[in-house]
Amino acid sequence: MMSQIFISKDSCGFSHDSVRTYMGKSSGKIPHVLIVDRDMQQHRLLVGALRSIPYEVTVLENENQTYSRALLHLPDLIVLDLRLPKRQGLNIAQMLKGNPSTRHIPIIFVSALNEECDRLMGLKAGAVDYILKPYYVSEVQERIHIHISLSQQRAECFRSAAPPPLESLEKLMPANVTIKQIAKEYILSNMSDPTLKGMHIAAMLDLSVHHLNMVFEATEGLTVFEFIRNERMTRAAQMLKQTSMDIASIALEVGYPTPSNFSTKFKKFWQKSPLQYRIASQAGDYLSQSESLEEKGDGLKSADHGNR
Repeated sequence: MMSQIFISKDSCGFSHDSVRTYMGKSSGKIPHVLIVDRDMQQHRLLVGALRSIPYEVTVLENENQTYSRALLHLPDLIVLDLRLPKRQGLNIAQMLKGNPSTRHIPIIFVSALNEECDRLMGLKAGAVDYILKPYYVSEVQERIHIHISLSQQRAECFRSAAPPPLESLEKLMPANVTIKQIAKEYILSNMSDPTLKGMHIAAMLDLSVHHLNMVFEATEGLTVFEFIRNERMTRAAQMLKQTSMDIASIALEVGYPTPSNFSTKFKKFWQKSPLQYRIASQAGDYLSQSESLEEKGDGLKSADHGNR
């Protein structure tokens, strides 16, 4: 079956010859393509063809690593399966397009889904192409050539139009800070997962636990374990103070399946049980409101006295 290609509109038009000429004049850096799909056998021939050009090709069968890998390595193009569980492909594309550091990376969706609504969702999520499976390798290879070249040309236009930066990106954003930001974002997004541990985050980033702990200790003064614990306890305290959720539900929200274990950890951290903390917080809010009302009343009395 012949693949169908659905290309999002671009304001520029380039012939194949101009694309090849531009790539021949590029800086010499080998383009990096990230391919994400749980069934990599379907892309075996494409991977081989791209590496023979040569392109640098990274393959991921675990879609949960896509965002962090893209942020760390900034590939020149991402090939992403739309049919990942729970439509993760769409979520990943939206996250990448929502981050200023990765929004420039062209994304090509590949999928067996042929409905118009699926194609439109892919393009609206920020993809530059939508390719149906099965596909012709040579055709997809050419599309990848074209989109990387177009992206490079746009980047070159921006660079020539913009004033030179005062400092390099490397100086403004050291590697340790980038790693910490990615890890922190992942932790905050997965706080309710009781299995969330430093070893899993380190594996996602292709780091040792020791290296990740060194990064956190250098930037936060805490180990990864301590950072996760502090964030969980802080979020739990906020929920106890600001919501009417029961303690068991709050425990689940911050990654503790059993309320008793949560209560023990919470009391050790805050020196109060969750119930005691909630009562004290509510009493504090009541006192603050009372003091505010008294001050407001005193102010009105003073104003009234002055008017007399």
